Amino acid sequence: MIRLAQQANIPIFSNTLQREIKSLISKFQPDCVVVSSYNQILPASLIGMSTFINVHYSPLPQYRGRANVNWAIINNEPSAAITIHKLEPELDAGNILFQQLIPIKFDDTVAELYENLNQIQQQNLGEIVVKALEGYAGVAQNSNEATYGCTRLPEDGEINWSDSTRKISSLIRALVSPFPGAYTYFQGKKLLIWKAKPVDKPLTYVGRIPGRVISISKTEGFIDILTGDSILRIFEVQFIGEERTAPANIIKSVKSTFGLRGSDLLNCIQTLEEEIIKLKKNAK
Repeated sequence: MIRLAQQANIPIFSNTLQREIKSLISKFQPDCVVVSSYNQILPASLIGMSTFINVHYSPLPQYRGRANVNWAIINNEPSAAITIHKLEPELDAGNILFQQLIPIKFDDTVAELYENLNQIQQQNLGEIVVKALEGYAGVAQNSNEATYGCTRLPEDGEINWSDSTRKISSLIRALVSPFPGAYTYFQGKKLLIWKAKPVDKPLTYVGRIPGRVISISKTEGFIDILTGDSILRIFEVQFIGEERTAPANIIKSVKSTFGLRGSDLLNCIQTLEEEIIKLKKNAK
């Protein structure tokens, strides 16, 4: 995007503070201001300076707010969406100028959905802006039907292995790069999980420890792990600060269990206490 703007001699301004935006609008007097992925609500005093059009990746009025494509996968929604709408001084409010839904397939990742939604935006945004400037008012949102998604933080990606296989798989698919990744702990270290899928026709475990490794493929590199209701197959993992790898390269035993347990925390506390005692002795 930046490269194309530079080739077309379009000026780029990286300061996104509202006072800077206001100054630029006063200077250039644009017919329209298109907003995409801006993380603040613009006030009426600023919106009144021009025609403001916003691009939002959800089927408004549902999923106003943040991380909407991520939430759609996590919540097992049947579809994601792009909405182009007039901007009002309220969170993702304003008349809808364009909306298109795309199905979320069982194995779609958030990166793949963003790629598809970005293509729809590229194909339609210019035409919709022209249509709005020619007088098209759009369709009013029904605020009574509005739903909201809160901001997601990296720590929200911790896997609960007692959850269903579908829920864990959805979390992993919703947090692939460029997002921080779903994660667990192994041997006290944070382990990111980048690729996984439910096992077809899984064995039935009536003796079940969620997070326990039950199978390791030395030839293909994947591992199978118990969830709250079935089995998840994991293909790619990464310790923080290290390269991505096949899980069989680091998991060597079916006695291994993912996640932090009470015994792990007690061992960490005991180790710290022993280190403190050593330091006190050395200080005397």
